[in-house]
Amino acid sequence: MTTQFPHIFEPFTVKRTTFRNRVIMPPMGSNYATFSGEVSEEMKNYYGLRAKGGTALITVENACIDYPLATNGTKQLRIDSKQFMPGLFELTERIHKYGALASIQLNHAGASAYPERLGGLQSVSSSSVPSKAGNPAPRPLTRREILNIVDKYAEAAERAIGAGFDMVEIHGGHSYLLDQFLSPLYNKRTDEFGGSYENRARFARLVIEAVRAKVGKWTPVSFRISADEFIEGGNTLEDTLRLLEYIIPEVDIINVSAAVNDSIQYQIDKCDLPDAWRAYLSEAVKKKFGKPVILSGNIRDPKIADEVIAAGKTDFLAIGRGLIADPDWCNKAQHGRTDCIRKCISCNIGCADHRIAKSKPIRCTVNPAVIEGEAYKRTKITRPLHVVVIGAGTGGLETACTAAEVGCSVTVLEKRNEVGGMARRIARFPEKSRIEDFPAYLEKRAAALPNLEIRMNTEATEELLEELNPDILYAATGSVPMLPPIEGLRELTDAKDSKIRSIEGFMSAIPYYEANASGKNVVIIGAGAVGLDVMEFFALRKAHVTVIEMMPAFGKDLDVVSKSTFKDLLATHPVDMHLGTALQKVCPDKFVAAKDGTESEYPFDFGFICMGLVPDIPKDNPFETYARKKGIPFNNIGNSRKTGQIMHGTELGRDIINTIDAIGGFDL
Repeated sequence: MTTQFPHIFEPFTVKRTTFRNRVIMPPMGSNYATFSGEVSEEMKNYYGLRAKGGTALITVENACIDYPLATNGTKQLRIDSKQFMPGLFELTERIHKYGALASIQLNHAGASAYPERLGGLQSVSSSSVPSKAGNPAPRPLTRREILNIVDKYAEAAERAIGAGFDMVEIHGGHSYLLDQFLSPLYNKRTDEFGGSYENRARFARLVIEAVRAKVGKWTPVSFRISADEFIEGGNTLEDTLRLLEYIIPEVDIINVSAAVNDSIQYQIDKCDLPDAWRAYLSEAVKKKFGKPVILSGNIRDPKIADEVIAAGKTDFLAIGRGLIADPDWCNKAQHGRTDCIRKCISCNIGCADHRIAKSKPIRCTVNPAVIEGEAYKRTKITRPLHVVVIGAGTGGLETACTAAEVGCSVTVLEKRNEVGGMARRIARFPEKSRIEDFPAYLEKRAAALPNLEIRMNTEATEELLEELNPDILYAATGSVPMLPPIEGLRELTDAKDSKIRSIEGFMSAIPYYEANASGKNVVIIGAGAVGLDVMEFFALRKAHVTVIEMMPAFGKDLDVVSKSTFKDLLATHPVDMHLGTALQKVCPDKFVAAKDGTESEYPFDFGFICMGLVPDIPKDNPFETYARKKGIPFNNIGNSRKTGQIMHGTELGRDIINTIDAIGGFDL
């Protein structure tokens, strides 16, 4: 088979194990295990889909080697007892069924242990330094305890091979226990496990040697490391290269990652980091040690992925969130269907934030069926159905495409002259440009469906709906900026020649602001997600930025990666943040706001109203009224239902399958 990406799809052999291509799925927590730590049917489906999609190696998420002290997450997989082997064996069977190799990551969380599962026990680490700012202090491990944990790793590795895994990975990064010994950020010991590079590497080396003794010389062992921790006091690349000198002898593959808990935006990469941005890290490790390396970091574009392999910067590509977004990434890339790849947009909401901050199973903004995949396409309607969707944003397009893919005739009414809605407009932020991949994908997907028509510049009226005569009606009309009744606010926001713009006004004039930001006084009302995006834009372009927020904290609903990103930005750029301060009056060249009853004036060159969004749908909802009159199903989805994240509109869009089913559309 020929492919335009020959380096990605060239087999590679490590010892006696041959990988069918260079794409691996790295270990990512899913919260798909059972509460007791066993493999669930959901987990088998989840990993099976990615194996079926052509991935060479599935590295199952970090598994607990010593419960409860090693535990991480609310529903973490366990491998600390033989009782978990049947489920693990069924999991490897599912992965192998589709020709992929299976690995599992062995991990001890140390100071990053999930507190609610410790049962009152104190977490453990190299020293008493918390693994994350604000977390409880752990207790230092004794030498005897360290050696006991070494045995736990070895026993877990033996179970893994017994359960059918082709290799194992040991986690030595990301603020987990081994990293808590490797990193001077956490390790303050003065015994043989602290101080020098050799001493800090001693624990990891003992673990690797013990694992090797259990799995034998022909089973590949990989080691994941944070090559640069991107935080003051942590390991740099130079430090890591020194540490690996003591770790490397029994390691076959080095998984080159980055960052720690308090620099998580460089571990679970933020949106504006380019494809394969960590390639210089994997290249340095490969150059020094000559062993196979794995590169991760926002790998989305097959062309760039192929180039970094061709350049000798890596041997393998770790595509994590990209495979959550599209399990068929490999098959699509190999067969030249790159336009069909549903690319991850690095929003980090359904994957990272769901699991880490909210203790939920992972979801995905661009993929509403992480576990089920596209199985819905195999069922077609058994009678003609006409679906009308009002609004061609991401939620509306997902609705329309899904309905068309099961055989419905679909008409989309869009009042603007472009599709993609708010997502496409947000993508005009230079730091958010990756988001454009999602509306672009949906637009191409829609264009390929002959039974789907999009009418641009078209308002949905009762007369038009009568003409179209839908069997199902969906509204996905999006949102508009919230403008509360504050003196001067509605009159001046987005008015001709006004210095004051809403987020819509800002997004329509980004090139102007990019050219004129430097040195300007910018005042932003609101420090939610939208306001902080505007803050980031101007702070990076050397404007004098002031943010006014009525709540006592900024970014209340932000995901964990974005929170860390903005904290870092505020620490490195001069932004004047006024919390607990409420807007009172809007003037042409200044805002008046009050804190604790005292008013202050905030003059500006550019003023922005970022107080949130409200549904863009009439209060009397004529669409629902029409549907009720006609006796047809109606759903209001996305921001026109409740303002929030793109993900929720996508999920509700896919749910049209259930609406079709409810009216007997699939009945035989």
